[in-house]
Amino acid sequence: MSSQRPRILFLAGKQIDQRLVTATLGDHFDVDVFTEADPAIAALRREMYAAIFADVGDFLPLERALFDRQASLVLNTIGEGVCIVDDTGVCVWANNKMRSFPPEVYDRVKQTCLSAATLFAHQVSPVADGESRRLRSKKFGFQVTSDRYYEAIVSPVVDDAGAIHQVVAVVWDASSGRRLQQKIDAIDAAGRELVRLESDAISKMSVTDRLKVLEDKIIGFATELMHFDHFCIRLINKRTNKLELVIAVGLPPEAMEVDLYAQPEGNGISGYVAATGRSYICHDVEKDPRYVLGLTHAKSSLTVPLRLHDKVIGIFNIESQTAGTFNEDDRQFAEIFGRYIAIALNTLDLLIVERYTTTGRMAENVGKEIAAPLNDISTEVQGLMDEYIGHDEIRNRLKHVLGHVEEIRDAVRHAGEAPRTVIGSKQVKAEIDPIIAGKHVLVADDQPNIRETINEVLCKLGATVHVAQDGAEASTIIDQRSLDLIITDIKMPHRNGYEIFAAARRRDATVPVILMTGFGYDPNHCIVRASQAGLQAVLFKPFKVEQMLEEVRKALAATGTVPTPGTAPAPTGVPASAGMSKPAQSDTPTSTSGAGGVVPGSPA
Repeated sequence: MSSQRPRILFLAGKQIDQRLVTATLGDHFDVDVFTEADPAIAALRREMYAAIFADVGDFLPLERALFDRQASLVLNTIGEGVCIVDDTGVCVWANNKMRSFPPEVYDRVKQTCLSAATLFAHQVSPVADGESRRLRSKKFGFQVTSDRYYEAIVSPVVDDAGAIHQVVAVVWDASSGRRLQQKIDAIDAAGRELVRLESDAISKMSVTDRLKVLEDKIIGFATELMHFDHFCIRLINKRTNKLELVIAVGLPPEAMEVDLYAQPEGNGISGYVAATGRSYICHDVEKDPRYVLGLTHAKSSLTVPLRLHDKVIGIFNIESQTAGTFNEDDRQFAEIFGRYIAIALNTLDLLIVERYTTTGRMAENVGKEIAAPLNDISTEVQGLMDEYIGHDEIRNRLKHVLGHVEEIRDAVRHAGEAPRTVIGSKQVKAEIDPIIAGKHVLVADDQPNIRETINEVLCKLGATVHVAQDGAEASTIIDQRSLDLIITDIKMPHRNGYEIFAAARRRDATVPVILMTGFGYDPNHCIVRASQAGLQAVLFKPFKVEQMLEEVRKALAATGTVPTPGTAPAPTGVPASAGMSKPAQSDTPTSTSGAGGVVPGSPA
């Protein structure tokens, strides 16, 4: 226990025996004895006492002094600045917080109070019942520097005659609130733009162009509006549970090539977030055992799940070279932005397929897919509105977000129709095509009719076609010979389309690849991922032969080697200078079912 005894104040009066009281109290307390009120009041304002003893007649001034001391203590303890300014603009009293503000803030507050006093004076109209004293306070805001914003509530002090000679101002730094507003605006704008895939311009684009537009939007909004300069987006491969890198900005190649899986342990923070669906703020990467290789000289990171309703489809990871960069506000906003990203990626997947069916079916399917995640965004925003009760500007912006969510529900409107059968293959005549002739083309598809039809058409035009009935056979052909073009289905046994694409690019980074799909959805995001690394085109079954040949000619023409019409195909292994594509690199790795997604210069 502390040896310090309680301290009491004793104001000796005429009716009290000073010696008797001090002798009695002195056994238990430290007694400060005063014989006059003024020194006692001064001590009361300066010291803390457990009790006060005084004559009844002397107690009233002591009580007032005690009240003044408590009021001063409260005003100097609260987190806002408080000041009293008279009608000439002079600050007659200010608490400690107010005096701690920079001089320019102090001056702006006095100017604001003087202007408010003038406004209040014009509103006073004395009446008998005293209503003139009930003027409402006014709220003001002012910006001092580019990143500092202050707000103040100014209230009039009305005397008995109805005159205003002083105003009281409560002032606080609202910079963080203004930044929150800006982030909300950024998320709202980004979310609306990310899912705006129904416009005439977008609906007429090729799949590759659409993907490029979405990639540019995500990168642009993340860097310019969210101020994230180093980040990546990984999507879960449904078959392997691997976190496949789709978009990466500002990260070194070695970080992008790390294999991560949606598992809570042993796969870094990204694996933990993907497996648990919980966001993760890493304040210091050197002290966090979950952190694996990322940004060079990284100090902190933020990772949030990409959600479609109750399902995690991937992660959004942001890194910083400063420790402690991210806080709970950053987490909340990144989660909302991540929901928009998930909706945009999923909606694009659906549009890729559904533009080849009827418009009505597309609208119905896409509408069902985005309904639940949009509800999640609405719930998240409603929660933020509850947190910021009293912050009218922030709440108004959140209301705008809710309004735009309603607009997004009707965002997907256009979908083109494609042929419903493979047409025109029988009409292709056997004649040498100057672009196709002499080229070695791999056609991989587990559907015999598609595989043989493409084989027949390309052979008529002078190509040498190598066929594969599954992913493993296609990988073997890629490893064994040089190819000028690869046409492969996305969904095949043993390998998916992206794994074939990756194997081809490891063999020859310049070989063009065309993907085919006809099963309605791309569960492993093959199209999105391959487009990041230079996919040539996508064909949707059923497709017209003319459409296929157009894409084949584009792909081959881009290689810049056009043989003379009638030239026989060169044997395998002839150098590129002799009319073939470049020979394979010597360090050819063996493809495996779990190695999909590794592309030179691209993330794993």
